[in-house]
Amino acid sequence: MQLAEGKKIYFASDLHLGVPDYQSSLEREKHFVEWLDLIKEDAAELFLVGDVFDFWFEYRKAVPRGFVRLLGKLAEISDAGIPIHLFTGNHDMWIFDYLPKEIGLKLYREPIERSWNNQDFYIGHGDGLGPGDHGYKFIKKIFKNPFLQWSFARLHPNFGIGLADYFSRSSRAKSGHKDAVFLGESEEWLVIYCKELLAKKHRDYFIFGHRHLPLDIVLNEQGSRYLNLGDWIQYFTYAEFDASGLRLMEFPLKAKTPIEYSKKPSAAK
Repeated sequence: MQLAEGKKIYFASDLHLGVPDYQSSLEREKHFVEWLDLIKEDAAELFLVGDVFDFWFEYRKAVPRGFVRLLGKLAEISDAGIPIHLFTGNHDMWIFDYLPKEIGLKLYREPIERSWNNQDFYIGHGDGLGPGDHGYKFIKKIFKNPFLQWSFARLHPNFGIGLADYFSRSSRAKSGHKDAVFLGESEEWLVIYCKELLAKKHRDYFIFGHRHLPLDIVLNEQGSRYLNLGDWIQYFTYAEFDASGLRLMEFPLKAKTPIEYSKKPSAAK
């Protein structure tokens, strides 16, 4: 697919709306909506690459409260004819049919491949990929189990969502940003995963979230790159692609104009 002149593809992930408290989450939500207002003028497509919400579960007749500014803006963008692609992450894997139906977005649970301007992209949230992390991979299988989902839906929303919020916030408060430290290419499991895929098939770009760390790493002599999108908690970073290439960008809190983010991994320490 060739992009129309002046159009861009946008990628963002890891908003974790809902934590650490209502007021700070609302501030970040409003800031993200400001960014959406900026990009809707030249966006060809928008990719939200997982963990938009720190927790989400859809009961048949109820969904979590809040996030009306974000959901309204996404609906406006979708109604304007701009495709929105939403990936489930490890915190919001229990998104089902509500958002696709109400907003008109397309939902993904696994990485996908796309191509624009003869450039091949591999896009996914990033959780459970690559070597190691066997404990989480086991838990993810449990959470994807239809019987567990059915059982959780039997809980009253006040109790079920409240319980999930408690554990989600406790986990985030406990780990904070301690895991958002660059480990070096030989230890970054998504770098390892990308190189394994490249050994089988060429891609120009790999785009992931999940690490909460803005990264732009060249993977081979052909110039294939792995970008991690960072987050909208600490870094407020995203990626944009147009005829001139792919860039990692930053829209700092309280800023009005995006700037290009440093490509050095050390900048994300």
